[in-house]
Amino acid sequence: MKRIVPLFASLAVPVAANAQPVLSPVWQNHVVIQQDKPVVVEGWTESGAAVNGTLGGDNARATADADGSFSLTFRPRTASADPIVLAVADASGSTQVTDIVVGDVWLCSGQSNMAWSIGASLRGNLIAQGSEDPLLRMLFVPLETAAAPMRDFAGEVSWQSASPETTGSFSAACYFMLRDLRAATEVPQGAVHSSWGGSQIRAWLTPEGGTALYGAEQMALLDGFASDPLAAVTEFAPVWEDWWREATGREPWSDMSAMDWQPVPEIAPWTSWEEGPVEIGNVWFRRRLDLTSEQIAGGGVLNIGVIDDLDATWVNGHAVGFTHGWSNERQYTVPREFLQEGTNEIVFAASNSYAGGGMQSEAERLSFTPEGGPAISLAEGWLYADGGVSEMPPRAPWDANAGIGVMHNRMIAPIGNFAMKGAAWYQGESDVGIPGYADRLRELFAGWRRQMGADMQMLVIQLPNYGDTASEPVESGWAQIRADELAAVAADANAALIPTLDVGEAADLHPPDKTAIGQRLALAAQGIALPMPQRASLQADIITVTFSGVEGGLRALSGAYPLGVELCGERQESCRFVLAQANGNTLRIWSDGQPATRVRYAWVDAPVVNLFDGRGIAVPGFELPIE
Repeated sequence: MKRIVPLFASLAVPVAANAQPVLSPVWQNHVVIQQDKPVVVEGWTESGAAVNGTLGGDNARATADADGSFSLTFRPRTASADPIVLAVADASGSTQVTDIVVGDVWLCSGQSNMAWSIGASLRGNLIAQGSEDPLLRMLFVPLETAAAPMRDFAGEVSWQSASPETTGSFSAACYFMLRDLRAATEVPQGAVHSSWGGSQIRAWLTPEGGTALYGAEQMALLDGFASDPLAAVTEFAPVWEDWWREATGREPWSDMSAMDWQPVPEIAPWTSWEEGPVEIGNVWFRRRLDLTSEQIAGGGVLNIGVIDDLDATWVNGHAVGFTHGWSNERQYTVPREFLQEGTNEIVFAASNSYAGGGMQSEAERLSFTPEGGPAISLAEGWLYADGGVSEMPPRAPWDANAGIGVMHNRMIAPIGNFAMKGAAWYQGESDVGIPGYADRLRELFAGWRRQMGADMQMLVIQLPNYGDTASEPVESGWAQIRADELAAVAADANAALIPTLDVGEAADLHPPDKTAIGQRLALAAQGIALPMPQRASLQADIITVTFSGVEGGLRALSGAYPLGVELCGERQESCRFVLAQANGNTLRIWSDGQPATRVRYAWVDAPVVNLFDGRGIAVPGFELPIE
């Protein structure tokens, strides 16, 4: 059998002498392994060591590479609830993994709606109380990022069986999928849950996917940040500065005279001030700092505390940091050459896209600490100015929530070549307004399949209804992401789209009931088709939209006609609502005599929908060209 090369062999760290073999972190007690696939066990030990392994009576051998990495491959196994043991040994010692069962394994990933827990869900306590199932297991990956692929997660992980004590912390959408699959298949079900609220999809790309979409130059900048953060910040700064200069014609980092500066009322989110800037947008902060020649001699560290969402920070016109994160304290190294005796100018732009924005830390946390000297408080004396720009700035390749592959590197790469049945992906909210989502999905799929199995099934949860509704046709960033999700799934022979237009809440980004999402995930995981638009064709003044995956025919509920059907010409101004009739697995639209090149359905952030199939599954939002 062909040997599978360890995913991160080049990153392995030699293991200390006389240490037992160390296995990749998913190999913990109670692990579920994928049925009918070769079982690959990766790990690290001393260079050149002879490694022997047994798995439920099967044997495998390997020799550790020069960097200490090894890979044992065992034969495929059929599904079984009977526990087996993995034992791996070499001359330095041995390690065991117990209570291993064989079934189906899933990756559940995305942003906050995938991370949404049973405990926070509707009827969560009742669901947890009735969840006892030793053969439904989940492993939660801790949150952390890295500039390069790592072999370990950021903390210890363990497989947890569903029970009243554990299920409350499980991903709700993932749990409901596993629960229904357990009932339908009667085989063990396991999931690795790796999600991060607010994350963009590019943070989950592999290095190969990042290179394909963003180029070698951006990847080199990311690599450089790992070894020399300040040099990478200096190289990225012109990108941010050009964006602001083009938007406003101003350069607050070097010329503050054009800004209307006012005293900061308090060190707190600007959204909590009695009178402050607009909630969403970019606000500048400024403070002068007097330093002696002794205080600048060795440079120092600037701490501006936690900033929500992003900051871009300069000292005397020199960029020192670009960071995203709602919990990351900004501590930036300021070299001697950036400082001057006398008055120094600290300036940063805080960018907020949701909820509270700006300074989040206690005032006492803000400081400048000269090398070898005591900290100088920056608790007072700040000024602010509304930037007048609502758009969000460019994101650095190392950005915590949108950096290229930074979440993959720390939260997916350590999984290694661990075979999985498929993946459930619930994300897209943070990519609204950023073109090319279908391309990013394609590369996400490709990266996971290279790592965890070429035949992994990809289950994409379409964005639900949230935000603005409309009484006339409009452009919609949420609808465009839905269309991109549909396009990526349609282009993939082993993917499925999970419709959700009936389960969101227009006023709540995090609808608390994920039951229907889990049910539909489970159907798709079993190969049961869900409604999907296929094509729109014109014949004899009738436009017919054909669907696959419809059971019991299409139905318009609470009315004679489906809501939200549009015909469009080339321009947005040409879009208009039209009457359509549900007929079996088709929609029939009568031409109104105006130019029509496209059909759109539910094309608004939070559409009101009434088109379902006989199972009560909503039709997904879409845009199709008329053929």
